[in-house]
Amino acid sequence: MIGKKTDKKYEELLERYDRLFSDYSELEFELGELKINADNIEKQDEEIRALHESMRSLKHDMKNHLMVTLSYLNDGDVEAARSYISQIVSKLNAIHSYIETGNSLLNHILNEKLSKARNEGIDVKAEVENLSFEKMESMDFSALLSNMLDNAIEACQKEKKSDGLFDAELIVKIYQNKGYDMIVVKNKISNSILSSNPKLTTTKKESDEHGKGIPQIKSIVEKYSGLSDFYEEEGFFTACAFIPV
Repeated sequence: MIGKKTDKKYEELLERYDRLFSDYSELEFELGELKINADNIEKQDEEIRALHESMRSLKHDMKNHLMVTLSYLNDGDVEAARSYISQIVSKLNAIHSYIETGNSLLNHILNEKLSKARNEGIDVKAEVENLSFEKMESMDFSALLSNMLDNAIEACQKEKKSDGLFDAELIVKIYQNKGYDMIVVKNKISNSILSSNPKLTTTKKESDEHGKGIPQIKSIVEKYSGLSDFYEEEGFFTACAFIPV
């Protein structure tokens, strides 16, 4: 009789332990998510402050820039004026607008990666809706979007390096359609990638840049019962991720 009571007590304690461990794991995960969001918000604040400082500096110097340009024109040196204006335009293009989506993690990844692309001389176009991707864990979402952007940026860099005249272009679209949160990343290509590497495989020595993160992209999308697609159209390589809402 005592043995049965002991066994029952043990089972009750074991069940209680399992419940407590499960609660602890859930709380630990939520804490990790909060820390990630807090870090991203802090980084966003820094990025916004830097952007505002750049704008203030340019505004302060604009009067001087106009006076220099006018001086060149008064001297009849149109070529020098044109060159100086080009330098001003380049500075204006470098100071891009901060993307605000309402999703701190999405904000941070987009602004960090697209700023890197612009600094590499890549023309960037972004159309982003305010989506939460709430079903995805932060680490998975970060890995998915970062891989898609890194692949495209590295491919553009490779194209520019091999052909200095190549007009690198990156297009990012994030929107909701037909029950899916969609991420579409396009980068301009000079030659077909899929014709020489249809499976987008990667090797240790030298590979197409798109092959590097493809397995991870597919794995993350499949984890959430989503779909991924990779194709070429109108001179662009396109990577798509469809996550069910």
